[in-house]
Formats: sequence, structure tokens, C-alpha cells
Amino acid sequence: MLSFFKDYKLFAIVFGVISIIIIAIIYNTLSVYQPLPIYQPTMVSTELVDSTIQHQKKYHKIADFRLINQNGKTITQNDYKDKIYVADFFFTTCQTICPIMTTNMVEIQNTILNDDEVMLLSHSVTPEIDSVAQLKRYAIKKGVNDKKWNLVTGDKKEIYKLARQSYLAVKDNGDGGPFDMVHTENFMLIDKKRQIRGFYDGTNSEDISRLLQDILILKEEYNR
Repeated sequence: MLSFFKDYKLFAIVFGVISIIIIAIIYNTLSVYQPLPIYQPTMVSTELVDSTIQHQKKYHKIADFRLINQNGKTITQNDYKDKIYVADFFFTTCQTICPIMTTNMVEIQNTILNDDEVMLLSHSVTPEIDSVAQLKRYAIKKGVNDKKWNLVTGDKKEIYKLARQSYLAVKDNGDGGPFDMVHTENFMLIDKKRQIRGFYDGTNSEDISRLLQDILILKEEYNR
């Protein structure tokens, strides 16, 4: 009988050690770092991609731009050099999705307020209405921090080309003319190489949480 318990004790010890090893392997497997995808036009619904770039499989980046922010400052891609940023398209007189999007962008702003790696960029889709003065009033009303978040206006054709051919954010076609109107709830996460790393519904709180988590994942990529 004593011999049986000794043998059982040995079995229990061996079984326990093997179990710990198996658990450790499973944990490490599940904890393997998974980088965010780098979105190319071929990876995105054709509804969101301009016909001129639908077959592009690599090297897609946000194009150079030159726009004016709420303080009358010229903003270019150089202001976002070596930055992670969240981009969207809005207009100050919108009464439907834009107020929700702005509220959620404020939440993102407050979360990354002390993070020098991350910024925000909102493009007006009604630049003929959203003058610098109008953007400034809106920025003050909504609590925009000028150091973290640029609301930009400028040439309509340039903004609409960015929306359709750079950010892949818009489902409809158009030429940026007087009767063209972009209206999208999409937020885009852009990395330090001006590549798209994620798309999110800017009106959806769960997507905002996912976006904030993806920012952390992207930051980890640069710390490896």
C-alpha cells in the first residue's frame, strides 16, 4: 500500500510538471504578437477604392497634401512625419453622424493627450463653408487641443481625392466638383510610413475601443 502511494505521488509530480509546461506553451502561443495589417487597395472593398487604383497590391501610401487648419496654419504631411495618426472626414454643419464622430474623436484625443507619437487629422468635406474662422469656432466648442488635432480645410478637389484615392474612405464616386458630397463615418489609422493600418466606424463605441487598442499594438511594433 505504501509503495502504491509513493508511485502515485511520483505520478502526480510528473503530471503536474507536464501540465505546467503545456500551459506555458499554450500561453506563449496565444500571446504571440500579431501586427496590424497594412491595407492595400486590393484588400479593401471595391466600393471604397477609386477605379484607378483598385488593382494596386502594394506600396499604397497617403499622398502629399497641403491644407489649412483651424488656426490658419498650413498643414502638410511633414506635420505628421514619424507620427501615428487617426484621420476622418466631417463638416461642421452636419447634424447626423458628424457630432457622434467628433465626440468619439475627442475621446481618442483625451486618451492620447500625453502621447507624443499619436495625432489626429479631420478633413472638412465642405471647405466652401468651413473657413478657418468656422473651424476655429467649432474647435473651441468641441474642445479640440490644437497640439494634437488639426481640423483642415482647403481645395475641395484635393480633399476629395485624398478621401477616395489615399484614405480609401468613401463608397461613392465623384470628381470633387460643386455637386459632389463625401459623407463617411470611417476613421482610418495611419502609421509612421503613411500606410493605412485599420478602418473603424467612427460612430461605434466598440470600434473606438478597438481603435485605441490598435494604436497600442502599432506603438509596440515600433518598440520591437
